[in-house]
Amino acid sequence: MEYRQLGSSGLRVSTITLGTMGFGGKGWASAVGQIGVEGARRQIGMARDAGVNLIDTADVYSQGVCEEIVGEALGGSRDEVLLATKVRMPMGDGPNDAGLSRHHILRAAEASLRRLGTDYIDLYQVHEWDGQTPLEETLSALDALVTSGKVRYIGASNLAGWQLMKALWVADRRGLERFVSQQIYYSLQARDAESELIPLTLDQGLGVLVWSPLAGGLLSGKYRRGQDAPEGTRRFEGWDEPPVHDEVKLYDTIDEVVAVGEELGVSAAQVALAYTLGKPGVTSVIAGARTEEQLADNLAAADVVLSAEQVERLDRVSAQPLRYPHWHQANTASDRLSPADLSLLGRHISG
Repeated sequence: MEYRQLGSSGLRVSTITLGTMGFGGKGWASAVGQIGVEGARRQIGMARDAGVNLIDTADVYSQGVCEEIVGEALGGSRDEVLLATKVRMPMGDGPNDAGLSRHHILRAAEASLRRLGTDYIDLYQVHEWDGQTPLEETLSALDALVTSGKVRYIGASNLAGWQLMKALWVADRRGLERFVSQQIYYSLQARDAESELIPLTLDQGLGVLVWSPLAGGLLSGKYRRGQDAPEGTRRFEGWDEPPVHDEVKLYDTIDEVVAVGEELGVSAAQVALAYTLGKPGVTSVIAGARTEEQLADNLAAADVVLSAEQVERLDRVSAQPLRYPHWHQANTASDRLSPADLSLLGRHISG
């Protein structure tokens, strides 16, 4: 297992992170998995044996049950791993039971600590944007948690480029704790993050944790052109995240992923994970699994090495057209581009 620096922090995390959304299986999370404490213990043990040192969860997963299972499954080994959780989503019916207000963040952090059975959270992430709470309020509450020792690092998730950049500016201007990472959706199925979020990451020294690197299972090799979603999969049960806007392109991409997997003698899932791990700025991919067999397959992706020719084929089949102003910059500004710019524009400039 490789360990990469989480942004500009001193923290090193494994290139595979254990995702736990399927722990608990309550409400909408039941489509992802219905894993109890014993199953969680086994998955955590498998992940740790493979070298995984980061476990990702959120308070909203199964409305707190997921955090409780993680805490119970870890037991006395909590200090041997890094724990990441999130705040923002509704955790009750009250008017202040959601969002990124100081009130909600501080209450939610205490509740997560209780459920996880710990006195500190290694990485506390805002789960989503809150356009109605001043960033100064959100960031000062997070800063207070770090100062108190209850949180060690903070991160963001699912923010647009301008929102994240504004948050970093407010933190710098006010001398508040800065986000060290962002957790984003990024996969061969949709490379939207390359337009703004990955260049921002490289420019600002952030880490990137990738959620759903298999596109909700679409890149696992189970979904093929002209076939219905297999029984027991998320799509079979109505899960529609991420959305599919171009089925032809999706199945062209899946065909190439499967072909590369056959060349290497590995699964399509391992190819998709290895591809994303090789992209600029990516620190770790979050891999969750319904079964231990799926988890073992995902963990093996840490050792898969794609050739430059295979990466080029996957790049080509999954490529998205440049949007404005990027196409204009590729045409007229190629003489003065930074490494962050080139992470998106380099291939287009070189042809």
